[in-house]
This record gives sequence, structure tokens and C-alpha cells, in this order.
Amino acid sequence: MDYKRLLVTSALPYANGAIHFGHLAGAYLPADMYVRYQRLRGTDVIYICGSDEHGVSILISSQKEGVAPQEIIDRYHGQNKRAFDRVGISFDNYSRTSLPVHHETAREWFEDFKNKGILTQSTEKQLFDPEAGMFLPDRFVIGTCPHCGYDRAYGDQCENCSKYYDQTELLNPKSLLSEAKPVVKDAQHWHFPLGEFQKKLEEYVESHAGDWKDNVLQQVRSWLKTGLTDRPISRDLNWGVKVPGEEDLGKVLYVWFEAVLGYISSTKEWAAEKGEPELWKDYWCGEDTRYLAFIGKDNIVFHCLMFPAMLMGKGGYVLPDNVPANEFLNLEGKKFSKSQGWSIELDEFLDSYPADPLRYTLAMNMPETRDSDFYWKDFQARNNNELADILGNFVNRAAHFLEKHFDGIVPEPGELSDDDRAFLNGFNTTAAEVADFYERFRFRDAVVATMNLARAANKYFNDREPWKTVKADPQVCASTLFCSIQAIYALSIFIEPVLPFTADKLRKQLNLGNEHPLTWDAPAVHRIPAGHKLGEKALLFEKIEDKIIEAEMAKLQQPEESSTAEASYPPLKDEITIDDVMKLDLRIGTVIEAENVPKSKKLIKLIVDIGSETRQIVAGIASAYEAADLVGKQIAIVANLKAAKLFGIESQGMLLAASNEEEGPMIMIPQGAISNGAIVK
Repeated sequence: MDYKRLLVTSALPYANGAIHFGHLAGAYLPADMYVRYQRLRGTDVIYICGSDEHGVSILISSQKEGVAPQEIIDRYHGQNKRAFDRVGISFDNYSRTSLPVHHETAREWFEDFKNKGILTQSTEKQLFDPEAGMFLPDRFVIGTCPHCGYDRAYGDQCENCSKYYDQTELLNPKSLLSEAKPVVKDAQHWHFPLGEFQKKLEEYVESHAGDWKDNVLQQVRSWLKTGLTDRPISRDLNWGVKVPGEEDLGKVLYVWFEAVLGYISSTKEWAAEKGEPELWKDYWCGEDTRYLAFIGKDNIVFHCLMFPAMLMGKGGYVLPDNVPANEFLNLEGKKFSKSQGWSIELDEFLDSYPADPLRYTLAMNMPETRDSDFYWKDFQARNNNELADILGNFVNRAAHFLEKHFDGIVPEPGELSDDDRAFLNGFNTTAAEVADFYERFRFRDAVVATMNLARAANKYFNDREPWKTVKADPQVCASTLFCSIQAIYALSIFIEPVLPFTADKLRKQLNLGNEHPLTWDAPAVHRIPAGHKLGEKALLFEKIEDKIIEAEMAKLQQPEESSTAEASYPPLKDEITIDDVMKLDLRIGTVIEAENVPKSKKLIKLIVDIGSETRQIVAGIASAYEAADLVGKQIAIVANLKAAKLFGIESQGMLLAASNEEEGPMIMIPQGAISNGAIVK
């Protein structure tokens, strides 16, 4: 199908912390590169995003700091928007889910579903704070663990023994809001019948079997195979979008339901600011619109199943045509963790380094098909050996030579040789090759192909030896410089998606005016004419010294006291002997099946191959992992733990996972592949 316009969104970042490199590489840099490329092609495209500003985590942060939730979201919305601007993410609109336009949109969708009879209601028991007058989210209640007796356990999981439980099972519960003893009350909530859309969603997903990425298809198919069920869309909180008709009951729309509608409300805001308030409908409701949703792998199910089901239920909206989800980016081989000082905040990084070398490094290590890493040494090498020594070197040599021998004026070429013509014709090949990679969301390949033109330009300049021909054959020298300037012009266009700030520098250095088109196909049909005067030279890339990188790596190895002081840890357990340790039989296994336990919000049932046999293990990790993501992963398990039943399902062991107050649980995964059944010592 031919599309008239293109709608691009990136996952809404949560306004509860600073953007780091993992976020950038996952959902924002690839989308920005794609959008910049499409703009150069002349595509009618808009790029939409904004801050996700509701939910329990906002309330927890506000309580810890003793400030209003609005102060939290104002701080991080402003900080992250500034960071996005500084790194060159070119949103057409970056909105906020706390704005009236979003609240109105979310409430309108709820009422539409309610009026159509799509939504259902059910009752469940929850802890209620009689003094604060509100139901307590799990992290707002503390008490004694019903399993180990630890007296600082939260309402969903014990930090001491790692056991999960329902908050009503907590002994001696106390509200962290008022320190009052909570009471158990019935709470009624609205649910969205996701299961009723299963057949339509299966047809929708399989219609894209030939063009969606494998990691996306595998995860979505796994969810569909397990079977979709009702999902709650309301909860008891005092921060969020109020449920229509229940404003006095302290009920808000669940973030998973209302946050994705932020794409639509942000587009409404964009249209209103353009003075065309109905224009948003062309992009969301036009049959000739193509919608692309860029996300990280943790958001695949929401954007491939839940949001499409909502769009189907509403009717008249376009569905995502592709969801090019990336895997995760790690830092120096470890998961990003601010609480452990193992993180690099984007805004802080940009205080010391320019944006383009970071964009280039992340693009060259983009986690398109598997998790990847950012290494400081790699960042240095990419900047010094590729950007400076290849791209920067060619531009500097050609511009310097032109200034020295031709007064900075593009010379009249002589008769072009076969080598000259082949070099110029190579621009067409580059344009087509790079475009093909962008259209298929192969961003690393697109950047490599772009840099190959800079490599070819260096070789051309060396092979033509203008420092010799300037005296021996001035006409040949003039042709060489004429062609070299055309290469800089082509590079200023082709590098735009990945190096926008450098592209702007090149255009200023070339002194380009409106008569020189900046479109993807321009290098094939347009030439910088003889007699054109170049602008001032500028250094494109500064090299980074070893001592600077060593200092950055030292910061990671020695986190500031404040980063660890924020974390809260339970006391160490009683001392044991080596004999106690040797009683444990820890084995490596591979998850071959995984599914959520019905009627449990926290449990996942795993089938694990441990070499000699398979084990069924029930683990309380659903708050941190999607079942489909676990299939194929190797994990460590306690293989000689006595079997026990959880929710009536036998668990034949326990997996190893780490957690703390702010993060977790995080499964302990081997760094490299190892045989199933291998003993952990």
C-alpha cells in the first residue's frame, strides 16, 4: 500500500529519572535517524513523543523527597526535554501526560469504551489507610513478612527472603503515608477485555510476519499462545487521570491504559499549536497514513497487542504498521543502575562531550537484534579513529588544500577522467544503499555504508595526489578538488540522520545557500559550481585523550557516596559455614517455556532444562519480566530445594535473582553460554 504521510512515535519516557544511554539507543536515536532520513526524502512525516507523568513511582519519589508530585514531573520533564534537544532528537512535539489535553483524551476513550459495553467491573480486597483516606499501593505499606518474619517487608515482596505474597497477607501492616494500621476493604475496578480481541490481534500480528523483526514476533506470539486475559484499567491512587464519574472515589486510570494515549494527545497539541486543531486526525485516522512505533523490547507487548486492541475497540484509527523494537544497551558489560553508580546520564555527558560522537557510537553499537554495550574505550576509538581520522581528515585536507591553492574558491574542472566520473557516480550508489538500510530499520548498516563514502573520498584524494598535480598538471588538480567538494556536499546530506550537528557544520563550511538543495537525491543531480566561495573552516572532531577516558571509567568503578546512600538494604543474615554452602546444588538451566500464572500478578511458571531433566519452577518475577522474554535465557537455579506449591502449582526449585528497594527482581544470568546442568560454585 502507498502511504501519503508517516506518523512516528517513540515510547514516552517516565518523568521519574534522567534519560541515560540505554534509553537513547533503544527508542529515540533510531527513530530520530529514521525521521531525519525521511525528511530529506521529502516525506510528510511527524515525530511525536512526550513525558509519562503518572503512576505509583511518581508518588514514591514525591514522598521520599517531601515534595508534591508536580515538582517531580516538572523537574524531570524539563531535564529530559533539554537532554533530548542537546543530543539532537528532533521531535515535532514533546508533550506531557499531565496536560489537560491528555486527561481529556484519556477520559474520552474510557467513556467511549464504557458506553460501548466493552469494559467490565470486578471487586478485589486491598489495604486501605483510614487516616490518609486512600487504598495503599504495594510500596506504600510495610510490615512483617509472613514467611521469614522480617519486619521491614513491603506489601508485595520481602527484601530479606525475596518471597512474594498478596499485601493482605502482610503481618502487622503499617501505612508509610500516615503510619496508621490499614484495614482491608473491597475495591471495585474497571477491566479491559483484552482476550476478546485475541483473534483480531492474531490476524493483525500474522499479517506482519514478513516485515516485523524476529524479536518482536517471537515475544508477541508467545503471549498469544498463552492466551490473553482481562486487564485492570483503573486503580486507587490520588495521582493520575481521574476515572470519569468516579472522581470522588480516588480512582485513576491505570498508566498502561492512559500513557499510550499520550501519543494521540501529543499530536493534538502539535496540531493546535500549528493553528489546525483537526489536523491530528489525518495522521491517526487517515487510511493513507503509515504508523511506526519505536520502542525498547520491554514495551513490545503494550505496542503490539494492548494499544492495537484499544485502537481496534475505538475504531477508525490506524494500527502500528511496524514496531521496530530494539533490545537493551548495557554499560561496560553490566546493566545500567543509577542506585549502584553504574550509569551515565545523558545531560551530564553532554556537559563534557559533543552529541555527534555519542550518536555515532550508539548507532554503531545499536542493540537491533541482541543486547549490546557502550564502552568508554570504544567511544574514544570511534571518535578518534573513525570520525576524526576518516571523515574529519578528508574534509580538513580538501578544504585546507582548496584554501591554500585556490583561495577557497571551487575551481573550474577540466575534462573528468574515468576515475573522477566513477567517484561522482558513487554518490548515487551510496544514496540507494543507505536508503535501503534505513527503510529496513538496519541503522548500523546505514551508518557503515555512509562512512564508506568518507573512506572512498579519502582514497580518491590520496590516489589523485593533488599536492603533485597542482604544479605538474593544474587542470587535473582542479578536477580533483572540484570532485572532492562535491563529496563534502554529498556527505553533508548523507550523514544528517546520524551526525546532524556535523552536517550543519559542513553546510556552513561549504557556504551553502538556498540555491543548493538539501535533499537525499541532490548529490546525484546537483553540483556545487565552479566559482563558489567556501565559508570558514572548522574542526569537526577533537580527539579524546586516554587520561580523559580513564577518568570516566574510574567514576564507574568508584561511585559517589550519595549514589549508594540512597539505597536501603535489609540486615545481613546469620553467619554460616562452608558446609552450609556446600549443601546447595546450584545448576545452570535454559528456560524453554514461560507463562504467567492465572489470577496472580507476580508469578511466572517456567519450564527449565537443566541437562539431566526439566524442572517446573514458579517464580515471583512478573513485576520485572514478561514471560515471553524469558524463553531461551539461561538462569541459575537451586536444584535440590524441596518442592512446594504456589497458587496450587508445584515449584521444583528456585531461581537466583537480586533485588533492592528501588530495582528488581533481576535474574542472575551467565555472561556467556554454558552447558545446561553446569554446577554453580
